[in-house]
Amino acid sequence: MRESTSRPFFQPCSRLHELSAEEEAVYRQLDPARIPQHVAIIMDGNGRWAGKRALKRFLGHQQGAESVQFVVETASRINLPFITLYAFSLENNLRRPKSEVNFLMKLLRSYLVGNVQRMNDNNVRMEYIGRIHELPSEVQETMQWATEATAKNTGTTLTLALNYGSRSEIVDATRAVITGLIAEAHTRGCSLEDLLQVDGIEARLDEHHITNALYTGQMPDPDLVIRTSGEKRISNFLLWQIAYSEIFITERLWPDFRGIHLLEAILDYQHRERRFGGLGESFTDEDLDTLQPATEVAEEIVAKLTPKQLAPR
Repeated sequence: MRESTSRPFFQPCSRLHELSAEEEAVYRQLDPARIPQHVAIIMDGNGRWAGKRALKRFLGHQQGAESVQFVVETASRINLPFITLYAFSLENNLRRPKSEVNFLMKLLRSYLVGNVQRMNDNNVRMEYIGRIHELPSEVQETMQWATEATAKNTGTTLTLALNYGSRSEIVDATRAVITGLIAEAHTRGCSLEDLLQVDGIEARLDEHHITNALYTGQMPDPDLVIRTSGEKRISNFLLWQIAYSEIFITERLWPDFRGIHLLEAILDYQHRERRFGGLGESFTDEDLDTLQPATEVAEEIVAKLTPKQLAPR
């Protein structure tokens, strides 16, 4: 599991008094030392929220933008180091009606302009991942302005995934690694083949190289992924990074999601045992000693097979 060394992840919480009474009640059930380093959220349900109220989809997106600030402020009050929000996918950009895409771009600019001061008040730093260069130039300029305006903040890093697709990210990362190798070979005055032969391709291209070349190369992988609206899909979001993330799905639509619901998801997360492919802390050497030998298990399985199942195919 990857970790960032730019700053310590657990910092004593000095802003608990800013939580609502309901939020504080949930927070008091948490272990502050086990707050996730990184929470990623698939914000889903804006359109359905509006549809249930016989409102236009645009109003659902507008209400969803309000939820972003409420959730981010709670994250900053509990010293959550990283929160990444899936705001606008590459598929959204390609497949949604142009009028809706244009509205979302205007909403993004409005959100950034209207909330930078609140971000600074909450010590939140603004970042982005995705194929940002494909967004309208005026949107990119506003995004850059918000990044620069919050660059000195040292609290929660809010990352918006915009024009983002995980498969595209992996492709971009692979291209970056290969381009870097070609440039190094050129600098050394040799061919790429010769460069790889000297060090071996394993030393030049492994998981570590891909990981560092991803858009998220400077942040830890998510510990917890939250999806609103009850859908049970990843939707091409951080596929590489969430290999061992815990997943929390809520039926609540994103416009109704608030800071207290973030805390409830973290509480659920803290009740889980993360094993990363291992046996977990609750599994002891004594448990290993009591395991039935593999040869005996195999013999029992064979003994239960019918002659037809044993017959060669």
